[in-house]
Amino acid sequence: MASKESTQRRAQRIRRQIKAVSNGRLRLSVYRSSKNIHAQIIDDAKGHTLVSASTLEKDLKGSLKTGADTAAAAAVGKLVAERAAKAGVKEVVFDRGPYIYHGRVKALAEAAREGGLDF
Repeated sequence: MASKESTQRRAQRIRRQIKAVSNGRLRLSVYRSSKNIHAQIIDDAKGHTLVSASTLEKDLKGSLKTGADTAAAAAVGKLVAERAAKAGVKEVVFDRGPYIYHGRVKALAEAAREGGLDF
């Protein structure tokens, strides 16, 4: 199992690479725990979160079997894309953090793309 320090180092390396290629675009950040998944669109220039979605929200929590599977991640991806469209956000940079682009993280990203986000 990876130590907390190596996980933080990996996340910072990914963010540094994203910052280099973002060209001022907003960042779609993903946090994955063992029981839930969270996504938020962040404006790094202002330091504000514009849009967020999580499996802990009441409307999603009741309709999902668990918050820790690819179906739940896809639901969060779709929800964050809908909320981004309402906020007028079309283009983002995907920040997978220290997580591999596989499984739940990939399901969230693909659902967000289908929902209209461009990255």
